[in-house]
Amino acid sequence: MAIKIVTDSTSNIPHETLAKLDISLVSLSVIYEGTSYLETELDLSMFYDKLSSLDKLPTSSQPSTQDMFNTFKKHIVNGHSVVGIFLSSDMSGTFSTAQLVKNMLLEEYPNATIELIDSRTNCMEMGFVVISAAKAAIEGKSMNQVLETARKTMNCTRFIFVPSTLEFLKKGGRIGNASSLLADILKIKPVLTVTDGLTTTLSKIRTQKKALEYMVQIFSNDIKKYGYADAVVHHIHCPSRALEYSKSMMSIIGSAPPIVSIGAVIGTHVGPGTLGIAYCTLEPMR
Repeated sequence: MAIKIVTDSTSNIPHETLAKLDISLVSLSVIYEGTSYLETELDLSMFYDKLSSLDKLPTSSQPSTQDMFNTFKKHIVNGHSVVGIFLSSDMSGTFSTAQLVKNMLLEEYPNATIELIDSRTNCMEMGFVVISAAKAAIEGKSMNQVLETARKTMNCTRFIFVPSTLEFLKKGGRIGNASSLLADILKIKPVLTVTDGLTTTLSKIRTQKKALEYMVQIFSNDIKKYGYADAVVHHIHCPSRALEYSKSMMSIIGSAPPIVSIGAVIGTHVGPGTLGIAYCTLEPMR
């Protein structure tokens, strides 16, 4: 039988890609104004329009154990194996839930094969790992080959992004008031990335224009050194700016990378106006 790939909604993989590669998705939830919403069912435009006016940032929750269980089980009962690839365990309990569900299913189906990967990241940096595993599975590769493909891709990916404002990082307690005020006065924009499973500061640049140019330079340097496989431009509620930014990369890779919106779970913490690049190289960067 086949190997089926399962991931979570923070991968931000476009719907048409999920369908084409037969990737199953479990959704995290966003809670605000007393109501819980599945991330996959939110109207992102309306959500981000409202986000700035909220006194308290929305919170998020991992996929339910039942949802994860049902998603895995539908493949197991049909005789398939499962590879689950989820966002960093340092960012969410989603991976722990997957481990719990795996153990529950193995008690009921002791001959089932379920493998789990902690992607150590999120958004399309994780998405590229999921997509590579799904392609390997469709090609009929063995379980070991699918896992090897996914792990190699993890070493070939990077996600860098620049928030438009520090307001949401401050509200979420990720930056202090004094640091935020000083950064605003000096027009400093942090260039952020994901390292060892956590969001970290890659650099601090004066003005957003220079910060965005810095990201393109990092992308260009990596492509020249390690080769180009794939890329997307990520944005939070600024599609026209994302399109313009994408076009600026045509001289590097010969085409404009696709535009992919960041979902509410990740987007809440960095806020509207954020631009970023998630990309994959041919050879490992680490």
